[in-house]
Amino acid sequence: MVASPALRSAAARPAATADRHRHAGRRGRFRREQEGTGRLGKDPERLRHGRCRKAAGGGRGGGAGRGGGRAAGRGSSKMLPTTLVNSGSQGNGVLSRRDAARHTAGAKRYKYLRRLFHFRQMDFEFALWQMLYLFTSPQRVYRNFHYRKQTKDQWARDDPAFLVLLSIWLCVSTVGFGFVLDMGFFETIKLLLWVVFIDCVGVGLLIATLMWFISNKYLVKQQNRDYDVEWGYAFDVHLNAFYPLLVILHFIQLFFINYVIISDSVIGYFVGNTLWLIAIGYYIYVTFLGYSVLARSLSFKTG
Repeated sequence: MVASPALRSAAARPAATADRHRHAGRRGRFRREQEGTGRLGKDPERLRHGRCRKAAGGGRGGGAGRGGGRAAGRGSSKMLPTTLVNSGSQGNGVLSRRDAARHTAGAKRYKYLRRLFHFRQMDFEFALWQMLYLFTSPQRVYRNFHYRKQTKDQWARDDPAFLVLLSIWLCVSTVGFGFVLDMGFFETIKLLLWVVFIDCVGVGLLIATLMWFISNKYLVKQQNRDYDVEWGYAFDVHLNAFYPLLVILHFIQLFFINYVIISDSVIGYFVGNTLWLIAIGYYIYVTFLGYSVLARSLSFKTG
């Protein structure tokens, strides 16, 4: 029996409808995939505004939470590093009592002195690196001080390794100085005590206190805790400047004392005074670099 054309078209209509629905579903999935990967180029402005409205207006099914999380993630990846003191601050930018007590001068001094008796906690390799670059490139040493301020909210050293190595170098150079000059045991001890407590500590306390007072009183524009010069940093600047002076006068000069400097001649006077001029010039230069770093970081007066 042969079916009529009307019956054949009626039988083929459901199959054609099913094919159209299947093709439409494929096109819809392809469009969603293109939108998800960002390759849709017909109306990108509308698509971007739609995503922004979804992220800001709280779309259906928790779209606001997901959009806000993505926006926060993108924003946090572009943030600059801040100091640790800000991490413990409250919502109004004020430090909590616990964090404020941890950043006081007394707490920093206690932590420094406590680490002085724990040699395993000291970074002697980094201290040796600083001693080397104080001769070749002092700017790199003070750049590290600036990084410490950004990460630990402290200009002064928190590791006493440099002070320990400087003390050892003071003892060794003074003993060598006494040996070259043929000094006795008690005379060498007296020279050592003079170099440690007068040349290094005594003069350092005087210069550091003077520079600390002048910097906070006359150079800093804003007189508050966030824009002050730490006394410990002023003393660290003195130690940084004192180390090259010590090496020049207590080590390099030893090779010229018996043969050139002690001899009563013009060359002896010239070599001795030249070494002293270089040592004092180095001290002034390293001290200047230390406070110039503060001038770039704090609000120093320029005129």
